[in-house]
Amino acid sequence: MQDVFSNFDLVVRAFLLTLALLAVSGLISLILGLMLAAFRVAPVPVLRWFGTGYVGVFRNTPLLIIFIFVFFGLPRMEINFPFFVKGCLALSLYTAAFVCEAIRSGVNSIPLGQAEAARAIGLTFSRTMSEVVLPQAVRAVVPPLASVMIALAKNTSVAAGFGLMELTGRMRFFTNNNVADRWWIFLTFALAYVIIVELISSGAITLERRWRTAR
Repeated sequence: MQDVFSNFDLVVRAFLLTLALLAVSGLISLILGLMLAAFRVAPVPVLRWFGTGYVGVFRNTPLLIIFIFVFFGLPRMEINFPFFVKGCLALSLYTAAFVCEAIRSGVNSIPLGQAEAARAIGLTFSRTMSEVVLPQAVRAVVPPLASVMIALAKNTSVAAGFGLMELTGRMRFFTNNNVADRWWIFLTFALAYVIIVELISSGAITLERRWRTAR
C-alpha cells in the first residue's frame, strides 16, 4: 500500500479519467438515446426500423466487441481518434441502446390522450415529443436511467484493456508491482467505484424528489 500512497496523484488522475469517461459518455448516450426513443415511436416506418435495428444490434452485442471494432476496426477504415474519444464512442454507442429502452418505457407510460391533444391543437410530431411526451417520460424513468448510468460507470473498466489508465487500468498497474498488497489495492480501488455509484444514486434520488415536489 505504500506504493499507492506515495503515488496517490496517479490514483486521483485515474479517478478523474473514469469520471470524464462517465460524464462524456453519459451525456452522449442520453442525447442519442432520446433520439432513438423518439425514432422507435415515430409514425415514419423508416425511423422506427432504424431505432429498432440499432437497439437490437447494440443491446445484444458484448461491449468488448464494440471496443474492439472502435479501437481496431475504425483505424482500418482510416478513421482515427484519440484513445479517450474512442473509449467514449464505444461506451456511448453501447449505452444509448439501454437509455433508449428506458425512455421508451417512460413514453409508453404517458397516457395516449396527451399526445392526441397536442396533435389536435396543431403541434407536429417532433414538437409533441419534445414539448409534451419526452419531458414527462424522462421524469418517469429516473430510477432506470440511474441504473443505466451506474452500469456505464462500471463499464468504463473495459477501457483499461485498450490503453486508458482509468481506475481499473491503474489498479492493474499497482497490483502487478505490489503482489503482496493485492487485496488492499483491490479494496482501495473498489471504494473509488462505490463513491461514483453513490454519487449517481444520490443525484437520481435528489432529482426525483425535486421533480415530485414540483408537480
